[in-house]
Amino acid sequence: MNTKIILFLFLALSILSACNNDKDEVMDSQIYEGKRLTIGVIGKAPIVREQNIVFKSIELKDLSSENLSPEYNAIFIMKEHLSKAAKAPYAKIYKNSGIPFFFIETKKSYLPFVNEDMDYEDFPDSKSGDYAAGFYQGDDNGTYWGYGLYNNTVNDINILDVYSRIFNTIENVDN
Repeated sequence: MNTKIILFLFLALSILSACNNDKDEVMDSQIYEGKRLTIGVIGKAPIVREQNIVFKSIELKDLSSENLSPEYNAIFIMKEHLSKAAKAPYAKIYKNSGIPFFFIETKKSYLPFVNEDMDYEDFPDSKSGDYAAGFYQGDDNGTYWGYGLYNNTVNDINILDVYSRIFNTIENVDN
């Protein structure tokens, strides 16, 4: 009889552990393993898995620096600075700097940052569900990206995955 109980418990435990697999976390997230990247960050630097990423704290006023392009592979603008970063004078910088910009936790895509005629608060929220948006004016039209969270679920694993994908984008732009 003990054998039947043990077998039943083992079977029940197996079923429960299979059902407990969290479907709100990306399972096959690839860590960025490319070249070393130096990223300017306006706001608090994010925590990432990668060891080959260097974050340097900068301020919005630093964006007008003539040496911005060669010093950084990209710029991250964190959530708490999005409203100020969308002011009209910065739109020209995003379009003319020659490096990609990433707007972390924006709910409004990249548009409020490159449009000089409207404030951040005036733009409607994007329905895309993206966690971050990127913009790069490398050619006449410009390129933009949206980075969503797996199953639109905010958790550490899904956020780390977004950053790894952004790093891959930065390396592709840099090449």
